Amino acid sequence: MTYQELNARYEALLARKNKVDATRYNGIYERWEHPVLTREHIPPFWIYDPDPRKNPHMMQRLPVNAVFNAGALMLDGLFTLVARVEGADRKSFFAVAQSESGTEGFRFWDEPVILPDTCPEETNVYDMRLTRHEDGWIYGVFCSERADPTSREIGAAVAAAGIVRTRDLKTWERLPDLTTLRSPQQRNVVLHPEFVDGKYAFYTRPMDGFIETGSGGGIGFGLCSDITHAVIDEERMTSIRRYHTITEAKNGAGAVPIRTDRGWIHIAHGVRVTAAGLRYVIYAFATALDDPGKVIAEPGGYLIAPMGGERVGDVSNVVFTNGAVTAPDGRVYIYYASSDTRLHVATTDLDRLTDWVFNTPPDPLRSAGCVRQRDAFIKRNLAWLKENGRR
Repeated sequence: MTYQELNARYEALLARKNKVDATRYNGIYERWEHPVLTREHIPPFWIYDPDPRKNPHMMQRLPVNAVFNAGALMLDGLFTLVARVEGADRKSFFAVAQSESGTEGFRFWDEPVILPDTCPEETNVYDMRLTRHEDGWIYGVFCSERADPTSREIGAAVAAAGIVRTRDLKTWERLPDLTTLRSPQQRNVVLHPEFVDGKYAFYTRPMDGFIETGSGGGIGFGLCSDITHAVIDEERMTSIRRYHTITEAKNGAGAVPIRTDRGWIHIAHGVRVTAAGLRYVIYAFATALDDPGKVIAEPGGYLIAPMGGERVGDVSNVVFTNGAVTAPDGRVYIYYASSDTRLHVATTDLDRLTDWVFNTPPDPLRSAGCVRQRDAFIKRNLAWLKENGRR
């Protein structure tokens, strides 16, 4: 295959139309037939040397394994993603892709993001959350991974919350990592978009180890005075982990909270242990406008779970989000990855999302309570159907 043929195939993929998958109707949001980003969306000149003298067999020189977990915002009127791109060498980096529609046609900028290399011990970076803060900056908070210097195990790692800021996603300033005095490790950290009591507010995920949450009880909330040297002394819990629920193993903040008239809506991930391994789903909850660390609504169950081909990939049975966009017309675009391999979008609107979060009943936490809840729901529905001549 020639480079011209490769590029023609790439352009055809970007021009492909996407449409709602009507077979997945649930009234809450729409799933779409095609992912919005995959490794096939990577420009060919990132992977192939187009010069036939140096690459006579037109083989991949720097392959890409996966494109997933993207921070998201609107920038200059375009839906803008800062995606995690993982090379075949397992190292990840960030790259910006933009689209006019938000559901198709995402095109990467010519070059990936080059962050200031200020941490020589840092091995891998991934899963950036983008916050357009009221202080005028766009902040990126991401996982900064490095080898654990206290362990002899070659795979032992330490996770920290790296912080960068920018005005345009082109020039980046690296700030010191977030320090949480009572939690040895952090990842899945999100910066709140507004000041709280005159301070910067973070949603954290206290961890004892790189994978295990240990004593961490759920999604934390903490304040710091100076983001250029961000230190959180105390973290209080917001959405907590509970036995035999979708958050039993761990949970973590996802997209930047969405302000509504009734509260801040959070789109997060929850993890449970199954016989086939960890299962990641996306769920939602709300916190108070005057106290963003106080949960005021938490529907039972998940919002998005892996379905069909989404269940297959490098890390199977996983959906994960770290970015959502609220468009000027009130439409909400939830960008979620499946199985650490590709990126999808689910679309809804503020009215439906608010309705679901505040009017869906909570998890009763026991089978006996769950069946009574459903039976009462069925009885009300049957009575209404009979009363209105629908049955």
